[in-house]
Amino acid sequence: FSFRKLWAFTGPGFLMSIAYLDPGNIESDLQSGAVAGFKLLWVLMLATVIGLLLQRLAARLGVVTGLHLAEVCNRQYQKVPRIILWLMVELAIIGSDMQEVIGSAIAINLLSMGKIPLWGGVLITIADTFVFLFLDKYGLRKLEAFFGFLITIMALTFGYEYITVRPNQEKLLKGLFVPYCQDCGTPQLEQAVGIVGAVIMPHNMYLHSALVKSRQVNRANKREVQEANKYFFIESCIALFVSFIINIFVVTVFAEAFFEKNNADVNAVCVNASSPHSSLFPSNNQTLEVDIYKGGVVLGCYFGPAALYIWAIGILAAGQSSTMTGTYSGQFVMEGFLNLRWSRFARVLLTRSIAITPTLFVAIFQDVEHLTGMNDFLNVLMSLQLPFALIPVLTFTSLPSVMNDFANGL
Repeated sequence: FSFRKLWAFTGPGFLMSIAYLDPGNIESDLQSGAVAGFKLLWVLMLATVIGLLLQRLAARLGVVTGLHLAEVCNRQYQKVPRIILWLMVELAIIGSDMQEVIGSAIAINLLSMGKIPLWGGVLITIADTFVFLFLDKYGLRKLEAFFGFLITIMALTFGYEYITVRPNQEKLLKGLFVPYCQDCGTPQLEQAVGIVGAVIMPHNMYLHSALVKSRQVNRANKREVQEANKYFFIESCIALFVSFIINIFVVTVFAEAFFEKNNADVNAVCVNASSPHSSLFPSNNQTLEVDIYKGGVVLGCYFGPAALYIWAIGILAAGQSSTMTGTYSGQFVMEGFLNLRWSRFARVLLTRSIAITPTLFVAIFQDVEHLTGMNDFLNVLMSLQLPFALIPVLTFTSLPSVMNDFANGL
């Protein structure tokens, strides 16, 4: 084992792990904390472990064949299933792109103290795309470093919230290792399904199988391929462990502070803290419902304005980084399935405009409630898209004709 070699292979896994930290994930984390307390942490852990296994298969496919998943699909499937697969992946990419746009718009709104309206935030995220294209010119290694920087920001911001709230460690450990949900009903079940959909992203498998091609591996040499597989797997483990810890920060903060709270409790605290947002919480006995926007506001009421701004910076980092990975996976999918070699600029413009149009309409004509409500719907959409990435990955990595000596065992 050599740390120098691990460093050479480090990058693709961290780019891939961004999908485990996008605004859709943060939304499902904070809701599962507020709705079920610490009880669904084991679902988050198992979903991350399953995600790791699937990412490992996707990376192996890329390393062994020298082709990414979309290219293998293009070669192995007939025209009709190929087009269906392509449409489903595009749908997943547009859905996740909408979540990124929503998250970034809400973060910008919170950071500007409401001065920049939601539709303004949506328009600003269009401009972000060009920043990404500008960065892309400097090569993949620089981009990977930039992603590392954004993940560090998320770890620091959500870690700050964790230290401020100080969740109960005993409940945390019990929630992680006891796969049981006492007194749970439909809302908790919905959250559990949402966690799986938010954590395991269908287009992420296409992305990871393509990113590993950025490292030179001599595929004629079996030992080199084995070595590449080993280091990519170790790197994926580290990257997903980091993303898992950040997700735990968010779940436990909301489980500790806001589980079983009602609107009246929060309203009283917000009025005392003379928060401009206290009208968000009517003074009634209904259980508190939180989303990315209200979550930031509630943290601000309970733990001071610093908690609100630090939360918004974390959400902004999540939105920005996942926007870029969505663009990348969109490009690989289009090239693989359709043999279309568009410039990244044109590609970004197309998916971005498809994703932005509905989001912009909701942002202009509705309030923030409806905008974050779309996030839940999009998480469920992701769950439904999963088989369209799972089945090809499992099929191809099990075929000796594709993988030679590296096909899956039983």
